[in-house]
This record gives sequence, structure tokens and C-alpha cells, in this order.
Amino acid sequence: MRVVINGAERELPDGARVTDALGAVGVRPDERGVAIALDAEVLPRASWEETTIPDGARLEIVRATAGG
Repeated sequence: MRVVINGAERELPDGARVTDALGAVGVRPDERGVAIALDAEVLPRASWEETTIPDGARLEIVRATAGG
């Protein structure tokens, strides 16, 4: 199936979960400072492992960074 992650189209297997999308962009699910929105809805971290991504979905994966 095809999804858009951070503006780039990606291919994921059917039935992929949010944690699969994280892996596709090199983010560990246990990494701190990460937020995910699926079709413009922010997902609680506790739901990442069980949330299935529908075909054509748009995900935004954001990492907090320190600096100034």
C-alpha cells in the first residue's frame, strides 16, 4: 500500500502499523521526543503498536530537538 510520510510517498506492506512507518524512516518506537499524526490526528504513544495505517494515509512524524 502507499502512504505519505512527512510529505514523501512510501510503500508499506498491507496491514502495516504505525510502528512499521516509524521503522521505514529510521525512528525507534521507544525514542523520546517523537510525536505522530495520522491523517491530521495526533496519536497517543500507547496506540502506535496497535494502530493500523489505511492505504493512502498521511503521516507526520516529528522529533523534538534541543538547541538554540
